[in-house]
Amino acid sequence: MNHSPSSHAQKAKSRAPLTALFALAAAAGSLALAGCCHKSGTAGGDTCCAAAGESDKPITPVRNADFYTNGKFDPAKAKQAYFDLMRRHHEPVYAVLTQPEKFGLGKDFFWAVDFAKGDFARFGMGGVIWVNEKKEGYFGHEIFLLPGQSIAEHKHLPTKDADGSTLPCKIESWRVRRGTVYTFSEIGEPNLDKFPEVKALLSKVQTPHLKSVHVEKFTADGTVRKLAAPESWHFMMGGPEGAVVTEYATFHDGAGLRFSVPGVAF
Repeated sequence: MNHSPSSHAQKAKSRAPLTALFALAAAAGSLALAGCCHKSGTAGGDTCCAAAGESDKPITPVRNADFYTNGKFDPAKAKQAYFDLMRRHHEPVYAVLTQPEKFGLGKDFFWAVDFAKGDFARFGMGGVIWVNEKKEGYFGHEIFLLPGQSIAEHKHLPTKDADGSTLPCKIESWRVRRGTVYTFSEIGEPNLDKFPEVKALLSKVQTPHLKSVHVEKFTADGTVRKLAAPESWHFMMGGPEGAVVTEYATFHDGAGLRFSVPGVAF
């Protein structure tokens, strides 16, 4: 290789236009990000505004009446609400979610539940489990929450495999990709009273059994946040624009799942 001064100078000169182009692109991106909340009609603008400005908005839950027919929960209507949520956030609505049978999957590959408690608006969720591998020990999950909607409070315990060996309790981390969530944990200083609007939105099904009274608010800022402690009670609530949350975790064994509300079911 030629390491002469003239060779280095020539290489630097040839890279100069490319370096300038990268700098220009970075500057344009920064300007676009800074001004996105003054734009409309673009995916980037809408998403940025949802992340940056939604904290000032009140949380308006959906209506339970829209998801029950003669008192019976209608999963199809609930799934449609999540598809609408995804589109508002410019999140892809894959055919594998809307038509899983065409991919050899069960109709509830993408699922919506009210935990068998009849309060979907405030006590429900949508989700899809992409992978759950016991041998390799990993799990991938997408969580969908409507505005003011909470997952049932729960925790994960160790279980026994068929051969008698112990399977560790599930450990989770989450990344909010769209919208905002309020996370609830039994770990940390009790501060629920500092979030009166959020407290008022908790389902009457959940409040008599509530153990998680430390609340934190997380936006779609790219940060991954870990479960506070193994085997600890926790759940989350969707913010003003709802939320799409990616979960990264160890293997999930349903036998180790516990809910604080008696009679909860999927």
